[in-house]
Amino acid sequence: MGVVIKQSIKGTLVNYLGVAIGFVTTFFVITAYLTQEEVGLTRVLIDAAVLFSSFAQLGTSSSIIRFFPFFKDENEKHHGFFFWTLIVPVVGFLFFLLVAKCLQGTVIQTFSKNSELFVTYYKFVFPISLFMLYQTVFEANSNVLMRIVVPKFVREVGVRLGLLIAYLLYGYWHVINLDGLVVSVCIIYFVAALVDFFYLLSLGKISFKPDFKVFTKPLLKDIGLYTLFMLLNAITVNVMPLLNTFFVSAGMGLSFTGIYAIANYIATVVEVPNRSLNAIVQPEISESFKEKDFVRTERLCKSVSLHLMFSSAVIFLFIWVNIDALFMLLPNGEAYSAGKSVVLILGIAKCINSTLFVSSSALNYSKYYYWSLVFTVMLTSMAVVLNVLLIPRYGMDGAALSHLVSYFVFYLCLLVVIRIKLDINIFSKSHLKVLVLVAGFLLLNTIWVNYLSPVFLKLPFSTIVSTLTDAVVKSLFLMLAIGTACYFWHISEDINRLIRKVLRIKE
Repeated sequence: MGVVIKQSIKGTLVNYLGVAIGFVTTFFVITAYLTQEEVGLTRVLIDAAVLFSSFAQLGTSSSIIRFFPFFKDENEKHHGFFFWTLIVPVVGFLFFLLVAKCLQGTVIQTFSKNSELFVTYYKFVFPISLFMLYQTVFEANSNVLMRIVVPKFVREVGVRLGLLIAYLLYGYWHVINLDGLVVSVCIIYFVAALVDFFYLLSLGKISFKPDFKVFTKPLLKDIGLYTLFMLLNAITVNVMPLLNTFFVSAGMGLSFTGIYAIANYIATVVEVPNRSLNAIVQPEISESFKEKDFVRTERLCKSVSLHLMFSSAVIFLFIWVNIDALFMLLPNGEAYSAGKSVVLILGIAKCINSTLFVSSSALNYSKYYYWSLVFTVMLTSMAVVLNVLLIPRYGMDGAALSHLVSYFVFYLCLLVVIRIKLDINIFSKSHLKVLVLVAGFLLLNTIWVNYLSPVFLKLPFSTIVSTLTDAVVKSLFLMLAIGTACYFWHISEDINRLIRKVLRIKE
């Protein structure tokens, strides 16, 4: 796990640089210079493109990780594996483009009442989705070649910088109109995909020449079945997080979508470590299944789950105890604070997802991957029903609750299956220690809020300065407390090793 942790740290640093740019974009640009409706428009356009591209992949990104070990041979440039990863998505994109054309009338009818602006720009979903599709495919190829930093930099930093500039050109400098803003989004994702493509070429490890000798009948059958199931499983991985956006847009309007999008962005920060660590460990899990090294598989799952549980819980808790100060800093924060409870609900859901996502990876790369279909149907059906039932009654909170409940039931069933079928238990005693730390964190925060926060608020400064001072000092104290407890309680040797390295403590 040490090598995996080291590689993931680089990716995580890139992710957090992207989060910093996203923070500036979200909290000081979008909310200041775009209306809530325009925020909702940009969110639903990008989410719709993600939805479309996830189907058009035909499971390519997952198939790359699962089947690359069968083609892996640097001397032969991996038998032209890269060629097939380019061809399959083309077929998927053209097929689903035809499907989307047939459903265009239904889409327009659904969104025309409350989200007319989305209907106007609906056609731009398809070019954006095409560029997103190949950006994802190029990233997956980089992952299996153990080169994640540059593609992550392009996605997390490059794309976000491009979007930041586009928003400023539109809302601050008024150089482009709304049409220009949407076209700029298309160009940004095109450039991102192009950069990833040339980076892959620069590695000198890929070939466009297919090697048909590698394809045995059993392998072809396995690839075909896996592609079918991963196509359906894309609903779980990519569609589920986006369902709420569409339900809120169609049922409540783009203004509410804008508020929901900001709340969701805040909660999404929780999942930043998940993006890097899972990207690195998935090829390792796939390789362990190929070699039937199930002890290694369980060890990887336990370690990944523990580290993501710890990191996601700590990040979310820091966000939640400072949420009021966060909305106070936000331009037009009073309007966006309507999404405060959404942050809480989605934050808990994303902590659960970060902790347990590795169980889904283990199932997908095992011979029992077809169980993903069962869970996909269950998860999606539950989410749709809950959205329909809860949004009219609870509004945005109902959308967030449907997300939380659906994922909780989904992972509960998934854990039972991998335990029975794969004999894998992703939990350890250290997971319980993390829960105790979280409880201790909340207790310390309660004491601070009741006894120390009033002292800070009585300082002879403005309310904003006093609140921010309280938030910063409290966060530093809590960080020191939880870091000390983690180190001396030996929750993770990898975390302890990292702390010693940062503090230059000799082992």
